[in-house]
Amino acid sequence: MATSPHTAPARTGQQTRPAPAPSALSLDARLAAAEAAMTVRLEEAAVAHEVRTAHISTKPVDLADVITVPLTPTLQPQQLPATPVAALLERARARMEADGWCAGALTDESGAVCLLGAIRKEAGGDCGLEADAASVVLDAIRRRFGDHVESVPSFNDAHGTGRIPLRMLDQAVSLADARGL
Repeated sequence: MATSPHTAPARTGQQTRPAPAPSALSLDARLAAAEAAMTVRLEEAAVAHEVRTAHISTKPVDLADVITVPLTPTLQPQQLPATPVAALLERARARMEADGWCAGALTDESGAVCLLGAIRKEAGGDCGLEADAASVVLDAIRRRFGDHVESVPSFNDAHGTGRIPLRMLDQAVSLADARGL
């Protein structure tokens, strides 16, 4: 008798159960299986990485040598510009942020200020300092928007919000500091 090349395995006393179909597993069971498979793959990748990089010599890094900035910059005192005009313009910007912005008047009934109103309040009666600050602001405005801008108040009144005038005060601070005013 010839034997078939496809012979069935001999049966033992135990019956084998087929693996349950994936749809028969609950969501938790499928998630656990996926997590186990991913853990195995990550462990294999970690071992492969260690084997591939074992020949590279490394020295421990001291974090004190690497980190050179303060960890909490908000706790550092904010430095005002060193020049008088730049410091005045920085204070004027802070006043405009705190009190609010207005157009058409130096100060409105709620206490909001325009560009020139903020400068005037912070100058404290020093007309020369006020004039220098207004001149630097006008220069910063003309650098950004062109020579057609006639004055600081006309520029201020041409805007619907204080966003751009505040930005121009920031640029004027940098300009005054760079000029040493």
